[in-house]
Amino acid sequence: MFRDAEFYIVDIFIAIDKIKRYTKDFSNAQELLHDEKTWDAVIRELEIIGEATNKLIKLDFLKKDFKIIVDFRNIIVHEYFGIDEKIVWEVISGYLIDFYNELLDISKNNDLNLAIQKAIEENKHNKKVISFLKELQNVLSA
Repeated sequence: MFRDAEFYIVDIFIAIDKIKRYTKDFSNAQELLHDEKTWDAVIRELEIIGEATNKLIKLDFLKKDFKIIVDFRNIIVHEYFGIDEKIVWEVISGYLIDFYNELLDISKNNDLNLAIQKAIEENKHNKKVISFLKELQNVLSA
């Protein structure tokens, strides 16, 4: 199924927001690892980020420099039994915000309104995602 780049960007923004919300009360990798549901949810959102990033690279929307995100996704999907929680924590606590900010800069030159509206419709029962998307719309229009 073909999707425009803007939809993948919104997918990444949502996934990053979810990870930030899910992990805000954790202070280290071990705590996260030992919370089964949160760990699984975070890993799933990291998979989404990696897959969407791969699509954006293929669409020439992102530089190949971002392939490291795709490679990380491949590790957590295919080497699931050997995921290093310290690396996951490092990604969550450091690299995600940098990626978010870089994607935000790139997105200011693109109209994400349609993709955001579709995401709001798809998440109509998820108040936190809707709130985040409206906030994102305000940030992008500023």
